[in-house]
Amino acid sequence: MARRSDTKRLLTFVLAVVALTLAGIYGLGALRGEDAAKPLSVTVVIKSVSKEMEFWQVLMEGVHAAAKEFGVNASVVGPQRETDIDIQIGMLRQAVSERPNVILMAAADYNRLAPLAEEIDRAGIPLITIDSAVNSEVPRSFIATDNVEAGKKAALKLAELLDGPARVAIISYVKETATQIERESGVRSVLEADPRFEIVGTYYSDGDENVAYETTKELLRKYPDLKGFVGLNEPSSVGAGRAIRDMGRGGEALLVGFDSSVDEVRLLEEGVIQATVVQRPFNMGYLGVKTAVDLIAGRKVPASIDTGSLVITKANMYEEENQQLVFPFN
Repeated sequence: MARRSDTKRLLTFVLAVVALTLAGIYGLGALRGEDAAKPLSVTVVIKSVSKEMEFWQVLMEGVHAAAKEFGVNASVVGPQRETDIDIQIGMLRQAVSERPNVILMAAADYNRLAPLAEEIDRAGIPLITIDSAVNSEVPRSFIATDNVEAGKKAALKLAELLDGPARVAIISYVKETATQIERESGVRSVLEADPRFEIVGTYYSDGDENVAYETTKELLRKYPDLKGFVGLNEPSSVGAGRAIRDMGRGGEALLVGFDSSVDEVRLLEEGVIQATVVQRPFNMGYLGVKTAVDLIAGRKVPASIDTGSLVITKANMYEEENQQLVFPFN
């Protein structure tokens, strides 16, 4: 009887150990599975998701490439037009309610988006800004072109191309956007310091190619001696270029633009645009997601990252090292 009792107790003990072990394994597995099965979530709120804006399409490609590489669940949202600031504000508030691990924001307005940055911070969600800054100390990192420097590059190229005294105009896009403010500052710092040039004004297209087109035509009529233009983004550059071409002023009224698109490449080839300052939007999107991953992992992230810019002309647009910048979807 004693042996049978001892055997029974031993069997009960073994079964209990097995049960506890299995419970531990499955319990730990469940906990690990819960964490492992939930990838880092990043919401990217940009200025425009319009397929007519190649800049933002390329930036989104960078976001998706990084998300795939790092196993991140990334969603990209934005209004159709860069001037739809209220819509962007609503999208940011929706993003806060969904509580992603990180929010990436390209601010459509330097000042109006500042309260949203504070709301995101109060919600305990890290904020990273890409492309366009916001008037706040909240963002953990800012990833963008050095737009003041890029504006200087555009102005220096125009100054190099123009001979003698010249009137010039700046065709900008959305007023009070950080990128617009900075690029114009860079352009003016060069041209206003050169006594050869008179800037007749800055004119806003609201990011609409047709507005830039009509504005440039009107300027060419008002100032027949206008010799130079700087277009500060893709639609403004294309609209100004079309107007110069349609008014028969190609090669006479010179244009230095910003960004790269199929239409800008065509205008470069035609000699209507003499140069364009090309950014690296793919890098902005990619590094935005990578920085989010580093931030959540507890790694130190840089306060700012300059993704760089390059002056592209008809002479260098087909050089191998420039192909991916000029033709990002080829």
